[in-house]
Amino acid sequence: MSKQFASKGDLTAKVVTFTKLSDHAYAYTAEGDPNSGVIIGDDACMVIDTTATPAMAQDLIRRIREVTDKPIKYVVLSHYHAVRVLGASAYFAEGATEIIASRGTYELIRERGEADMKSEIERFPRLFQNVESIPGLTWPTMVFERELTLYLGELEVKLMHIGPGHTRGDTIAWLPSQRICFSGDLVEYNAGVYTGDAQLEEWPDTLERLRALDPEKLVPGRGPAMQTPADCNQAIDYTKKWVTDLFATARAGVAAGRDLKQIFADTRQVMDPVFGHVFIYEHCMPFDVSRAVDEAQGIKHPRIWTAERDIEMWKALQD
Repeated sequence: MSKQFASKGDLTAKVVTFTKLSDHAYAYTAEGDPNSGVIIGDDACMVIDTTATPAMAQDLIRRIREVTDKPIKYVVLSHYHAVRVLGASAYFAEGATEIIASRGTYELIRERGEADMKSEIERFPRLFQNVESIPGLTWPTMVFERELTLYLGELEVKLMHIGPGHTRGDTIAWLPSQRICFSGDLVEYNAGVYTGDAQLEEWPDTLERLRALDPEKLVPGRGPAMQTPADCNQAIDYTKKWVTDLFATARAGVAAGRDLKQIFADTRQVMDPVFGHVFIYEHCMPFDVSRAVDEAQGIKHPRIWTAERDIEMWKALQD
């Protein structure tokens, strides 16, 4: 296995799909690359996750403009990771007046946004096309604690932080009238579940709170849009199994006194047969196991990933 980040060898462009879920909701998906969501209200639009750069955001904007000319007033950050938020400036020309995030997301941007931006760009260059178009960190203009309800005309949109998982600031967007959920990376399907900044112990309970909403359609952070209740449950189950298998193996390894490299091998033995074929699996696993071991050792607040730490960890596990 190469010491180069697995993602650096992932150079193939993915096929983008813009799926209509209802007259008010669309999913922008790309074969395991980061997804975005679009909500079209009576008088304005909302974008959930911006793409990674302003240049890349133009493709999403073009697809939105094929179905509506309403201003894109709201930009929602499902969490703080660079690949989700750094395209935000592109929407100002489309009418954006508010960039919305949870309190937890705002605090993570403040604490580690700069380091995360450098780390992610170095890890996965294909996802940051025209990186020079990024003006800097994306800062929210509106911050909420647990729940924020907005009306796009008569269309009710609830933004909710239902608990920690992928990060401690995860936000979902929920259309109660249509039972459509945009989950961000709290839920993934048929793609790697990145857990490098996760709250692994709490994540399964947060997933059950999402399940209790009883969504009929769901746009995960990665993977195809889920278009039936059964599909939604399958995606939640997929993510829950990844998280629980990962953390259980790390806990067992720490309890047995094994080192990080041995726990990495143990985890792959458990997870490769189930998940080894999915998009970005090889990229995620070293970061995932590193975080799982930290949390199993009692480090509840994830250590900050820097470009230097990324390289050190990757080489240590791939030798």
